[in-house]
Amino acid sequence: MAKIKMKKKSTSTDMTAMCDVAFLLLTFFILTATAKVPEALPVDTPSSTVQSKLPDTDLAIITVGKGADGKTKVFFDIKGRDLRKKTLEGMGDKLGVPFSEEDQAKFALMDDFGVPLASLKQIIDMKASDRTKANQPGIPTDSTDNQLKEWLLVSRRAAIDLSGGTKELQIAIKGDAKEEYPEIKKIMDILQDQKINSFNLVTGMRGKDF
Repeated sequence: MAKIKMKKKSTSTDMTAMCDVAFLLLTFFILTATAKVPEALPVDTPSSTVQSKLPDTDLAIITVGKGADGKTKVFFDIKGRDLRKKTLEGMGDKLGVPFSEEDQAKFALMDDFGVPLASLKQIIDMKASDRTKANQPGIPTDSTDNQLKEWLLVSRRAAIDLSGGTKELQIAIKGDAKEEYPEIKKIMDILQDQKINSFNLVTGMRGKDF
């Protein structure tokens, strides 16, 4: 009896539809992603196995690290547009440096900065790309000109005023892992002088040791 030969069918799969879906997803992620803004003072934070999420508003971040010139610098950042505007207004009134409403609006969209208040307007007027490349000397923390203390005082007061007394400003210190302890301690001393004994330390995530 003759054997019936079965026709061999192709096992290839049409991947056209899969490619279309992949490109659609890729396009979606590209269009919705937010580009990370380069930090004005990049730091390599210490590693930790425990990490808690910092709030997006009512937060002040003090960054301590070495600049391109090798000098230790202190930068300051405030999260929350209304809080930033009110803080700048308060700092201008307190130290006698006028800022227009346009300056306040631009400042509300900025990130961290590290210049004395008298030079802040020059940083505000820069483009974001130029601002991160600018050689900012850091916020003064000397005993004769401790502007970081003033920034903390004014921003804390602004946070309480905006919330009607229901919220206090949270503080976080973001220090370089290679930074010497006395520089970090100087920041802690400024916080303790204002009775701030609770604050966050920004760290990088690493795997748990087994």
